[in-house]
Amino acid sequence: MGSSGIARILVVEDSEQQAESVRSAIEKAGYEFILAGDGKSAIKAAVSGKADLILMDLVLPDMSGVEVCRWLKVNQSTRLIPILMLSSKGEVTDKVTGIEAGADDYLPKPYSDMELTARIYALLRTKALQDELSDKNTQLERLLARVETLAITDPLTGLYNRRYTETFIDKEIKASFRYESPLACLMIDIDSFKSVNDDFGHKVGDEVLKDVAGMITDAIREVDTAGRWGGEEFVVFLPRCTKEDANLSATRILKSVSEHSFPSLEGRHITVSIGISGVPDPAIENADNLLDAADRAMYKAKKNGRNRIEAV
Repeated sequence: MGSSGIARILVVEDSEQQAESVRSAIEKAGYEFILAGDGKSAIKAAVSGKADLILMDLVLPDMSGVEVCRWLKVNQSTRLIPILMLSSKGEVTDKVTGIEAGADDYLPKPYSDMELTARIYALLRTKALQDELSDKNTQLERLLARVETLAITDPLTGLYNRRYTETFIDKEIKASFRYESPLACLMIDIDSFKSVNDDFGHKVGDEVLKDVAGMITDAIREVDTAGRWGGEEFVVFLPRCTKEDANLSATRILKSVSEHSFPSLEGRHITVSIGISGVPDPAIENADNLLDAADRAMYKAKKNGRNRIEAV
């Protein structure tokens, strides 16, 4: 609809006399009249978004109305505009050709103004119902996408939750074995996190978790996947990455967290301990083995003084 809320009718007609006759009927019915004298002008007007419905003459000076109709119906931006084909030709073959080209209705000349406006009203009503249905489908798709996102996302950090992470890593390690490509895993735990909750409260603890999650995301590649494993533990999977290369990402995470200033912690700094595991490794046959190995390496880092990286 136009800015005034009035339906815009694009009339594709090269006869000035016929165009004025149609204008009178259209404007009397309360619609906005737009004129295109040839096929190219009609296409240009339709693409620019000026038409809510098109009255298309079959015979035009530069190309046939059927050709224009066919072009508009295959173009993504104009395919949903209703087209009412007008022609002085009354042969059944002409009607069939127009309908096959995508015309939504066909009105032979001569016709009465009453019939013309009735056809226009019917097509616009159908279009309005289609638009309403399309809007509802779009809303439903967005809602389903939102529900799906919530189902796989940790609500606090925005990272993948443990349930999705377990499913994901199972697929990743199977792909790694199948294509004989390396896969690394980082298990990350915030050191002495209980004292943060005890000394500053769980609200501040939640802010620390969100900040650390953000730093992990910033330190890894786009192809890597980070998830919240539980509590103050995070896990990162790095496809096509050896344990040696994964150490670079781990080092960035370690440095970023240890140097970060948390305003709510009154000058206290946070550190993390990181364990690295990866395949190929003769001791790792499945996802559980990979995660367990990274977990053991992480506890080794804690045992050896925290704020460090260990690999198995």
